[in-house]
Amino acid sequence: MDADWNALPDSLQLAVTRAALGHAAEAIAGQAETLAAEMEAGHLADRGGPDALRLLAAVVRTHGEERPDRPRRAAIGHA
Repeated sequence: MDADWNALPDSLQLAVTRAALGHAAEAIAGQAETLAAEMEAGHLADRGGPDALRLLAAVVRTHGEERPDRPRRAAIGHA
């Protein structure tokens, strides 16, 4: 598998990596939302968690978004 990955052009590796990170971020945010709802429903002990989990979900979802006011990060690739 490693040899197959290294054979891909850097631009494709970057696109696949960004897509995977986006899916991972959405999964984490979704789980945070689910935990918050479970706390609010009384299924899990609520110690101030729902608001914190929703904040985490929002941060995770927005952190990876491309914004025009931020400089684009340099791509990390092979030498």
